[in-house]
Amino acid sequence: MTSQAFQSSFSDAERCIAQFREDDIAQQSLVGLANRLADVYSSGGKVLVAGNGGSMADAMHFAEEWTGRFRNDRRPFPALAMSDPTHLTCVANDHGYDYVFSRIVTAFAKPEDMVVLISTSGNSQNLVNAAEAATASGAHVTGFLGRGGGRLASLCDTVIMAPGETSDRIQEIHMLALHVLIEVVEGLLGFT
Repeated sequence: MTSQAFQSSFSDAERCIAQFREDDIAQQSLVGLANRLADVYSSGGKVLVAGNGGSMADAMHFAEEWTGRFRNDRRPFPALAMSDPTHLTCVANDHGYDYVFSRIVTAFAKPEDMVVLISTSGNSQNLVNAAEAATASGAHVTGFLGRGGGRLASLCDTVIMAPGETSDRIQEIHMLALHVLIEVVEGLLGFT
């Protein structure tokens, strides 16, 4: 029984990866995003990243790959996960949880920057508010989304839509896409 459960889950993950790989729109969006992100870093811009729960963990992981290292040693690039617990609890307490990301975006985002929002549903109000704040700042808004993208999809300049019916499968695709994005952008910046 246990082996069967593993095999079933691995098969489901493989199906999602295959579906994502064969999605021409997703692949074209990733290529465009890689070029845009290389331009952001080449022009001295930065990346702000946010998500809730597991998507916050993915946001933190994505940011540290830029400020630390991915596969090869290189200079650090400015990427910041909007995960400071003192900020999150302060804003949640004083303004409400719906504003924990938008206030950071308003404080830091500039037109040369990119704001990356990660969500399996696309319906979290705090991410919707962050997208609106990013647009107001002139920053490029990117959504790594699932389940049709929810309300966030129409607020993003670039959407990477992951297949999958459950949050775990969507998050697995998001993390894979984020890793490959780093690999490609490093190549575009001459760090391979």
